[in-house]
Amino acid sequence: MPFSQASAEALLARTIREIAKGWIGYDMLAVLRSSSSNLKIMFKRAVCVLMLVLTFYLSGCVTPTIGLAPFKDTKDGYGFLYPNGWLPTSAKNGLTSGLDVVFHDLIEQSENVSVVISKLASVKSLAEIGNANDIGLRVMQRVIAAPGSGREAQLISAEQSDLNGKTYYLMEYKVEPKGGESRHDLVSVTESRGKLYTLSVSTLESRWTKVKDLFYRVANSFSVT
Repeated sequence: MPFSQASAEALLARTIREIAKGWIGYDMLAVLRSSSSNLKIMFKRAVCVLMLVLTFYLSGCVTPTIGLAPFKDTKDGYGFLYPNGWLPTSAKNGLTSGLDVVFHDLIEQSENVSVVISKLASVKSLAEIGNANDIGLRVMQRVIAAPGSGREAQLISAEQSDLNGKTYYLMEYKVEPKGGESRHDLVSVTESRGKLYTLSVSTLESRWTKVKDLFYRVANSFSVT
């Protein structure tokens, strides 16, 4: 169960009251009668308890935006958070149809986040395809490991969420490119005004465990108006 900020504040206040009363394993009479060495022990205990409570308190204050910077495209009506220090790359390379924006890590340049905007072609809405798993398989077959791409992919998970009247589908894939190192991708898709919006966050499989939490925060920040 998450340690909430309210719980941390209550525990901090209670601990301070108990310390003020002289209770850290001793009552007030024991404090008055204790030797200097006992007082030192009590002081150390009090400091340790306060440090522990403050640690919980500060961890409860961490927000999903820590370490991330916002990007917003008011023209196309979408936005997301990307890791601090990542740089924009020209999306006009002609390699991916509908590619609108790309950010990549300055050091690990194979790590990137991108958004593709395309028209809903074969269906009028994503709901016609089916549930989140059905949509994840369709994206895998037509985008992640499309025929002729030389890539193979495995759908690891697929989930659905609703935000401000829009449904988002978040999929996780393991991708095996032809002649290259395995990759790990997170893909978030939604629809708006007859268009399909796709955010992809990608890294090498060898780095996935290090960036998993960060990449999920990026993928979950994706929003379309």
